[in-house]
Amino acid sequence: MYRMEDIEIRAIRGLSLEVNEGELVSIMGSSGAGKTTLLNILGGLDQPTSGQIWVDEVEITGLSWEKLIPYRRRVVGHIFQSLNLLPTLSTAENIALPMILDGVSKNERRNRVNELLEIVQLTHRSTHRPSELSGGEQQRVAIAAALANDPPIILADEPTGELDSETSKVIMDFLVHINQEYKKTIILVTHNPLVSAVTQRILRIEDGRITGSYLPSDLGSAIPISFIDRLRERIKQFDELLASLDERFKSQELSGDEYTMERIKIIAAKQAFLDEMHRYGTG
Repeated sequence: MYRMEDIEIRAIRGLSLEVNEGELVSIMGSSGAGKTTLLNILGGLDQPTSGQIWVDEVEITGLSWEKLIPYRRRVVGHIFQSLNLLPTLSTAENIALPMILDGVSKNERRNRVNELLEIVQLTHRSTHRPSELSGGEQQRVAIAAALANDPPIILADEPTGELDSETSKVIMDFLVHINQEYKKTIILVTHNPLVSAVTQRILRIEDGRITGSYLPSDLGSAIPISFIDRLRERIKQFDELLASLDERFKSQELSGDEYTMERIKIIAAKQAFLDEMHRYGTG
């Protein structure tokens, strides 16, 4: 659980997880299963109301918000789903920003930025702003920014979520390279089985609990049939709701405006489950 203002939210519960130094691990699960919450707690962005999290023999759940600041800046690097690039800053400036916040000297920042630009192959785009970059290039800037303070752990929330398959492969190649060449521990959240396939271990999360651990070779069995069946059953229920709604409109039980609004809501909800099926390569 974690607290948002005065509300206690039970997003993950009874969850036990161990990631070894230098591992590249992916976490898969349906929307609302607790994936992003887990990353935020591991990254010190949210604090759980119970349980313990240990990173390199330090219990971060016992740290105050003030002590979590250096943890977030130096121990973990975040690659957010929304990228979090500042639109008014150039590529080089976005990469340098975490170092500025951590008080790194100007000369050291300049050298580190140049090094990172080479790693993500964006030296030629150093003066461009995010709006002038492709989606894949923006994601590479986000990766470089996450590496800016040389943290041992990288947390990535859907790093390929908005990218096409070819660009997704490029991004995953970079993350695999960073994991192998620079020995970074990487934990990433993804819906995409093709992304999980290049990680060393796949963890399945459902209803806030880790329900399985798989090797990439086991990927075909990593999505329980019961879970897919539940998705199909929910889609069927939405179809039944739409059919019932049509009958209610025909019998004049609903006005045109009421019918339209209800239909839009049901179709939107159904589409979310269809998207979930598509992410897992089923339909």
